[in-house]
Amino acid sequence: MSTAASYTPRHDRQVGLWLAACATVIFGMILLGGVTRLTESGLSMVEWRPLMGIIPPLSEAEWQAVFDKYRQYPEYRLVNRGMSLHEFKVIFLYEYLHRVLGRLIGLLFFIPLVYFALRRRIRPGLMPKLLLLFVLGGCQGFLGWYMVQSGLVDRPDVSQYRLTAHLGLAVVIYGFMLWLVLDLLAPPAGARRSPLAPLALALVPLVYLMMLSGGFVAGTNAGFSYNTWPLMGPTFIPEGLYRTDPAWLAAFEDVVTIQFNHRLFAYVLTVLVAALVVAVLRRERAPRVRRGAWLLLAALLLQVVLGISTLLAHVPVPLAAAHQGGAVLLLSCALFLAHGLRRLPEAQARPRPR
Repeated sequence: MSTAASYTPRHDRQVGLWLAACATVIFGMILLGGVTRLTESGLSMVEWRPLMGIIPPLSEAEWQAVFDKYRQYPEYRLVNRGMSLHEFKVIFLYEYLHRVLGRLIGLLFFIPLVYFALRRRIRPGLMPKLLLLFVLGGCQGFLGWYMVQSGLVDRPDVSQYRLTAHLGLAVVIYGFMLWLVLDLLAPPAGARRSPLAPLALALVPLVYLMMLSGGFVAGTNAGFSYNTWPLMGPTFIPEGLYRTDPAWLAAFEDVVTIQFNHRLFAYVLTVLVAALVVAVLRRERAPRVRRGAWLLLAALLLQVVLGISTLLAHVPVPLAAAHQGGAVLLLSCALFLAHGLRRLPEAQARPRPR
């Protein structure tokens, strides 16, 4: 289908606002997914019904039937034996809302996509990217169920590998969508990009990798292994690092190594972000870029405070969920700054005089 016949640049704002709304809901979806994990609610729904799963139990008999199915699986037998039906309803609703929100995101994306395509309001070259986003969203649904299945076999917990992959794909979808929003809603591209643009772009995958390391922390409950800072127990470098066979496996399965790596990643990222922000503020005069630098620094400081507070408070759900949201916010600010450095206005492209 050709999308360029009736397209004019004014349509970019309509499409951009629609994608911004989708990205905002995905942000909320990532937060809700974190809460679902933190409350250990993800295994409460032991069936995957893509169509009928949107209808919750409506009677006490239906609730009892769903509860009886849950009691057949390891999480109930090994962790929650003796749980009441009322307690089960609480964890069930977290997972139910998580799945329903996923379906709503699909509709929020697909229906306007069809409308904009039929009205030929999509910028030339954008349609393949939007279709890719739709495919990735479908893959995310399958990956979510694949993750849940790992906790329904012989262990009352999902695989940290599948959990991290599920989180990672959600962040990829969010970040890709946010970049398209910036392309559509940002001012027109200027004459050149800043020399700092490649450094800012390189920072984005580093933030992403730190988020993946956080996924392994969540998937293995490594946040409970040491609840002290800046030391891990009596030392900065704890004993027992990489003491697995093979050694590299410790980075994904040993809780001490996983938490240490996450801390180390945070320290390195803090230094790199601070250095980039200083360089941007010294070199560039464009208001949008300078605002992006300050926002990135503020997001970094907030994330550091949330991370330390979560650790010292023994990972309470509100703080841990805020820490996950702070990571998404930090990624958003990194994308905003990187995008701005690629589109410098002509009048403000030259460095500030010394």
